[in-house]
Amino acid sequence: AKAQGGGMLLAVLGWISSCVTTFVPLWKNLNLDLNELEVWNMGLWQVCITQEEGVVECQAHGSFLALPPELRISRLLMCLSNGLGLLGCLLAALGLEGWRTCEDKPGRKRQLLLGGGATLGMAGITTLVPVSWVAYNTVLDFWDETVPDIVPRWEFGEATFLGWFAGAFLAAGGLLLACSARSTSTATPLAPAGHQAPAARGLAGGHHLHPKNADLVI
Repeated sequence: AKAQGGGMLLAVLGWISSCVTTFVPLWKNLNLDLNELEVWNMGLWQVCITQEEGVVECQAHGSFLALPPELRISRLLMCLSNGLGLLGCLLAALGLEGWRTCEDKPGRKRQLLLGGGATLGMAGITTLVPVSWVAYNTVLDFWDETVPDIVPRWEFGEATFLGWFAGAFLAAGGLLLACSARSTSTATPLAPAGHQAPAARGLAGGHHLHPKNADLVI
């Protein structure tokens, strides 16, 4: 039960963090040397400029086809991750021991837990892949020697680190839930005392009747 509770907590935190990562414009940060009080932030959907007075101006990206490949694929993968994370949480919640659903079918509960854990693991992978891809391209662009030093360069944003934590939480939560389902499936309950085999009861009672039967035979 503790493993299931911990797995669900990690899964929910990972799913919420993944949804936040998908929509916040904090995947990349850019500080201009000419105007240090102006910060550019870029996400999957828009670019925002924070000025000195605290005013934030955001503009959505242009055409979807005009985006770089990593941003186009990252949009699709992050949306897929959000859907898989929600589905995994629902499946795993129905398979928890505390819920009354499918109480008379323990095999069905184990299947729900395994399915939810596997789905959450896929959600974690589909979160880690786009975040790591964008971070890798950011590093390549930052250290590109063909670009003059005076040109501003993008750096990691807060959403990059949040996405890594989200993917790790989703994968860890799915693994815990799947392992808890496997441990419950391998545990074989002991038979109640009242359901002993007739042969065993006969042997137990025959031990005391044997001397009397022997005297009658003699």
